[in-house]
Amino acid sequence: QPPEPSLLRFLVCPLSKRPLRYEEATNELINEELGIAYPIIDGIPNMVPEAARTTQKKPPAEGSKQP
Repeated sequence: QPPEPSLLRFLVCPLSKRPLRYEEATNELINEELGIAYPIIDGIPNMVPEAARTTQKKPPAEGSKQP
């Protein structure tokens, strides 16, 4: 179940302190900047950094040479 919309406005990533985007398809809170997703269990976001998974879209590593 999705979290309360009123709650989502106040949630920020504990690592970057930036707002998170709710992804309905995966029921997760996404931090696009860091490329991580926090799971939502029974409508309660699990905001522990250890619980977050990395998303597919990873920013290119700094200094990496693109062919």
